[in-house]
Amino acid sequence: MVATSLDLVLASASPARRRLLLQARIPHRVEVSGFDEAGVSIGEPKGLVTALAQGKAVAVQRRLGLVGPLVLGCDSVLVLDAEIHGKPKDAAEALERWQRMRGSHGELHTGHCLVDTVSGRHWNTDVVTRVHFADVDDATLAAYVASGEPLHCAGAFALEGRGGLLVRRLEGCHSNVIGLSLPWLGRTLLQAGVDPEQLWGP
Repeated sequence: MVATSLDLVLASASPARRRLLLQARIPHRVEVSGFDEAGVSIGEPKGLVTALAQGKAVAVQRRLGLVGPLVLGCDSVLVLDAEIHGKPKDAAEALERWQRMRGSHGELHTGHCLVDTVSGRHWNTDVVTRVHFADVDDATLAAYVASGEPLHCAGAFALEGRGGLLVRRLEGCHSNVIGLSLPWLGRTLLQAGVDPEQLWGP
């Protein structure tokens, strides 16, 4: 008997997260949550990213009245010198942050929440990857910020893009830095009762 296709909803507008699912051949559809992140004020990274991830997943479930699919929400922040950072608000902030990051390291936290819309069960976690940044010069930083890429990323860099050249090494999950830990997702989908045959689409 052939297992039916996995029904997974990604509650995120992130192109990087969608690319990870596509590259892993995990069937999914996208529903942007519209969740108001400004309403969440938590001063420590684990609580913040897990609350934001759950908020996105639950918002999609409730707005669409979904019963059946699994809904996945994610959110990422970078912790640098005990300070939590999201996406830079402008190029000046991105440059200032990179001047602090170069030659140093930070912790990339990604909150994950998988909701089973049938049972109501939630799986929540914060996956942390330590990122060691290269000690790059001012001209390189200026060119990178001018590309516009850092403005779209919580850590002010895209590991899978130009920013990958400015990272020295990682400690932990690679895909987590891009926005979604595939190892965590694989384990959790199995815990949610997904048949291994359903994990990959055609």
